[in-house]
Amino acid sequence: MNPAAFALILTGVLLNAFAQLALKASVRDTGAIALSLDGAAPMALRLAQDPWLWLGLGCYGVSVVVWILALSRVEVSIAYPMLSIGYVVNAVIAWAWLGESLSLTKVVGIGIIILGVLVLARA
Repeated sequence: MNPAAFALILTGVLLNAFAQLALKASVRDTGAIALSLDGAAPMALRLAQDPWLWLGLGCYGVSVVVWILALSRVEVSIAYPMLSIGYVVNAVIAWAWLGESLSLTKVVGIGIIILGVLVLARA
């Protein structure tokens, strides 16, 4: 994989990871959203006013364009597993920014993911 293709993959992955974090930030103060029609309209209105929601959706949109560019250069069997880099990024940033737990088990899993990405990148 050449450096330009890897840069596109990494950019797409990071945009996708940031989109997830932004969406989480948009619901951080809501608690669990009820799965009922009764409160759907007020909750949708509240979320529609949250800039984190729009930032997350925008990142998703840009990430799709970047991902298409990446797929035009790299086999999907190589590119798609690289999405697992997003798990690593999300876990670390969620721990640092959102105060989520980062247990020993998660750290070991992150290490395994990183090892797998390194093996794939050399394929």
